[in-house]
Amino acid sequence: MSNQHKNSSYRPLNFFLLAMINVAAICSIRNWPLNAQYGFSSLFFYIAAAIGFFIPSALVSAELASGWPKNGGIYAWVKEAFGHKTGFLAVWLQWVENVVYYPAALSFVAICISYSIDPSLAQNQYFTFFTILVLFWGATFINLQGMKISGVVSSLGVLSGTIVPGLLIIGLGVVWYFSNQPSAISMDLKSFIPDLSGINQLSFLAGTMLGFAGIEMSAAHARDVPNPRKEFPKAIMLSTFIILALSILGTLAIAVAIPQNEINLLSGGIDALILFFKQYHLSFLVPLLSLLIGFGAFSTVLTWIIGPSRALLTAAQDGDLPPILHKTNSKQMPVSMLVLQGIIVTFLATVFLVLPDASTSFWVLIALASILYSAMYVIMFITAIKLRYSQPNVQRPYKIGLGNAGMWIVSTLGTLVSLFVIVVGFLPPDHVVNKGRYVTILLSGFFMFLLTPFFILMFKNPNWNVDKDKVTEGEVKS
Repeated sequence: MSNQHKNSSYRPLNFFLLAMINVAAICSIRNWPLNAQYGFSSLFFYIAAAIGFFIPSALVSAELASGWPKNGGIYAWVKEAFGHKTGFLAVWLQWVENVVYYPAALSFVAICISYSIDPSLAQNQYFTFFTILVLFWGATFINLQGMKISGVVSSLGVLSGTIVPGLLIIGLGVVWYFSNQPSAISMDLKSFIPDLSGINQLSFLAGTMLGFAGIEMSAAHARDVPNPRKEFPKAIMLSTFIILALSILGTLAIAVAIPQNEINLLSGGIDALILFFKQYHLSFLVPLLSLLIGFGAFSTVLTWIIGPSRALLTAAQDGDLPPILHKTNSKQMPVSMLVLQGIIVTFLATVFLVLPDASTSFWVLIALASILYSAMYVIMFITAIKLRYSQPNVQRPYKIGLGNAGMWIVSTLGTLVSLFVIVVGFLPPDHVVNKGRYVTILLSGFFMFLLTPFFILMFKNPNWNVDKDKVTEGEVKS
């Protein structure tokens, strides 16, 4: 082990890198064209998602991170409130929902790469499959080099692949709107308020809310930040503002220039962006922008690969998983956990080879991931309320205002919205033919993953906590 890692004061992340990790984890241009198909009412969905979910989760995460700046993030917080079994359940839900989502997220990056080489490759299942494998294992290798390298690459990805292209899209949208060009949407009260009576609209509302999920994830790196009690809340608030501003303005910029009926949900957003740049006679930029946007999406996966894994590592070293999964390298990165995760993702990615048309299968996977993640958020919001009463004297440099009433208001709102996402997640979309099978698969998967951590703990061996006496708080065994 190097001297710098022996020194417990070593902190590879700073305020800026932490904020960029948050932006990389949540903000993605790939969602903007899909949201733009709802025109001006997309602003309604964004506002509802921000008030009902994103801001409450950011506020609660900021308070919990400032009061309990420990490795493990959600695991550490829930463990303080309800014990290690519930803490293990929470971090397990955070980890497993991402594992089932990675192939879908990386398939978008594969599409971006194909548009910079040969657009026909986007329809080639073998190209998609092998690109997913190369990207995922490449991201795993980068993370194994340590949080400093991972944080820098994530920051470069979000700056060059999200913020720069995002500002370009927003700038072009502003030019379009103020240059007497025909607007594809109406901006009035009637078009602002959507009809929420249909399942598609409710599903989109739930999807928009969950699109803002992940602000708590960076707390898994608490011990990698100098003065985390102060730096975490600041980074969370800055990244919250950046994410909301980019998402809202970027979506509206695309909506004003492209007719809603020309935005294809199945294109992953790239086709819509191509149309967008054609409007400005900038098609020559498409290959470069496709690569940049793909790099931005890759940085999102890069961020998620390590965050939940490090949080789960903390639970493993508390004895909740076998010693083989405790192993870390000299950079304090969870080697065994990352390898296991890679093996699972490799297996899931084979769906592209087995099912050339995997849209329904991935709809199930994405819906399942959404339901599992929402269940974790229910636990997190209840945890925040519990800790206000069970540990009122713990120093919280950032604290939600209005006393305990403020915490009740914020956490209750977040809990109700998370429960709403769970219920809507089980409702099959219109394009699913066998709706009964769809719901059955979701219910089976939900309860299987929900009960798995309890099943693991039933067979827990006392020897699994061999690291417990060797690892001091804030340090990871190498």
